[in-house]
Amino acid sequence: MASLALCLVLCIPIFTILYSLLFPSVEIWQHLWDTRLGELIWNTIRLSLGVGMGSFLLGTSLAWFVVMYDFPGKKFFDWALILPLAMPAYVIGFVILTAFEYDGVVANILESLFGITGWYPDIRSWFTVVVVMTLVLYPYVYLLAKTAFREQNITLLEAAQSLGISRRRLFWKVALPMARPSIVAGVSLALMESLADFGTVGVFSYDTFTTAIYEVWFGLFDKVAATQLASLLLLFNFLLFWLEAKTRGQAKYFQTQGTIRTFRPFTVHGGKKILFFLYPATVLSFAFIFPVMILVYWASKYSEDLMTSRYWEFAGNTLLLGIVAGLVIIPMALFLAYGKRLMPGRLSAVATRAASMGYALPGSVIAVGALIPLAWTDHAINDLLISWDMEVVGLILTGSIFGLLFAYSVRFMTVAFNSLDSSLVKITDSMDMAARSLGESQWGVMRRVHLKLIKSGMFTGFILIMVDVMKEMPATLLMRPFGFDTLATWIWQLTSEGLAEEAALPALTIVLTGLIPILLLNRFEKKSGKVEVLY
Repeated sequence: MASLALCLVLCIPIFTILYSLLFPSVEIWQHLWDTRLGELIWNTIRLSLGVGMGSFLLGTSLAWFVVMYDFPGKKFFDWALILPLAMPAYVIGFVILTAFEYDGVVANILESLFGITGWYPDIRSWFTVVVVMTLVLYPYVYLLAKTAFREQNITLLEAAQSLGISRRRLFWKVALPMARPSIVAGVSLALMESLADFGTVGVFSYDTFTTAIYEVWFGLFDKVAATQLASLLLLFNFLLFWLEAKTRGQAKYFQTQGTIRTFRPFTVHGGKKILFFLYPATVLSFAFIFPVMILVYWASKYSEDLMTSRYWEFAGNTLLLGIVAGLVIIPMALFLAYGKRLMPGRLSAVATRAASMGYALPGSVIAVGALIPLAWTDHAINDLLISWDMEVVGLILTGSIFGLLFAYSVRFMTVAFNSLDSSLVKITDSMDMAARSLGESQWGVMRRVHLKLIKSGMFTGFILIMVDVMKEMPATLLMRPFGFDTLATWIWQLTSEGLAEEAALPALTIVLTGLIPILLLNRFEKKSGKVEVLY
């Protein structure tokens, strides 16, 4: 029951947003409909469609080439193509925006080398936002599609080839349908991230629901309107969940046991070797290498000016939040995962699923949903103190570290829970029974058996949470205490003021930190041959 109570607490922000739908403000919705609602809906839908299609095409094709073909640099691209996961979308966004502006790096290179002047493309557009987010999010599809292709029954592919089917039709008619569940899962993750994004669309001045929520909350100071917008964005995410389940349907994708063998990749000859090398090399260059080089160049120019007490203060705040959030969320996730193990059943499964769905929701939605009950609790405490003729304490939860950690717990519980739950399910019930037969209590079994066996999962979850918290922007902007800044909020402030080059140092710090889980993921994949989805 205690784990179910924790699930209810973690679901409070979602319940708050859904509750607001019962009392719609007609005036606000009429104002939104007359002004920006149609634009916000259209911008959000076409952004999701563009990112979903781009992530599917890029991630699936790269996974197919890496798995099914032998070409120069294959071993390097196999793991290097996941590096863009370490790059926050808003970082590559302001890099590309600044580099391609009229006085940016690209314009200077074209003028100095080729004498080309006056060529300035329209960077602040839907197309650019889609390209930027696709370059950052395609690894979700790439990772899962790569694993699906490698685990496919090779005899099916060989049988298709024996019937004279071409390699192109082999992909479309056999391999792609069998990998459909994994690819759909990867595309769904990319779509959820695109809906949750705040920094990238803000950098390019592309209005979506996430930017509108922030503007209404801080610009108009209207929490009712912000909650109503958040509720609509929440419905978008629920619709995405429904579509993902609907596309999967009742189809089964079993592999026949005993017939799965190691696949020998197709050999590439002649000029095709260059093409097969250039395709992943170009994607990796734009998605990771080029932005990192630009960040290093800018950081070298402004590092002396920015490597001041402010940088160390913000870096310290960021690191502290990441560590504390990990120390808070991991025990709660262990509590939920262990409760699910002790009380298996539909109720436990539904409750833990609901409590760990925060990662699919935008940080701005969670922040709005958390701020309202925290503010209500603050007012209730002060009203109670007034009734007792005691001095009021003011806002002790709203705009506090506690409130920020609560939002982080809701947002990133998925990461910790999936990591620990996947470790616990590998421990057989016979091990529990053996320990209990030797006189150990349930607490003793967890302390002396389970914790030792799942420590790698706990460490992985802690690192992933720490890095995610360091990158989180919208929830931090909305929930942080007054005067408390992190590297992510500092980047937002600098880019909002047109000082993108000065934001290179904190951005580079976040990117380098984000490489930690990428290296852990690569190590895990090499060790087990599979990709475990922790998000």
